[in-house]
Amino acid sequence: MIGRLNHVAIAVPDLKAAAANYRDTLGAKISDPFDLPDHGVTTIFVELPNTKLELLHPLGEDSPIQKFLEKNPGGGMHHICYEVDDIYAARDKLEGDGMRVLGDGEPSIGAHDKPVLFLHPKDFTGTLIELEQA
Repeated sequence: MIGRLNHVAIAVPDLKAAAANYRDTLGAKISDPFDLPDHGVTTIFVELPNTKLELLHPLGEDSPIQKFLEKNPGGGMHHICYEVDDIYAARDKLEGDGMRVLGDGEPSIGAHDKPVLFLHPKDFTGTLIELEQA
């Protein structure tokens, strides 16, 4: 069901410093920051030859990233995103297998303007999984 790894997301307490570290220290190509108000984040993508890293920073008081950073002040890995061909078929299979889809179960539009869903980390060895329709 899952396809290629789309990105690994890292929550960061200082978006500019994290972006500069990847750009200036590691020589990576990075995107401009952009806000995703529906998800409560500001994000920057770090382009790699085989995938991307997503740097996440809180946008607004109710940001899930703010809650994550309160527990992990230095930041850290937040989620892994895999591509799927059909997000609705993937959701239905996963729910049929007893996996929990977060939120109301309906896909929302993610950072790449494609439908995404998040899966409960307790169902995947403590890792928050994002599925993105390819």
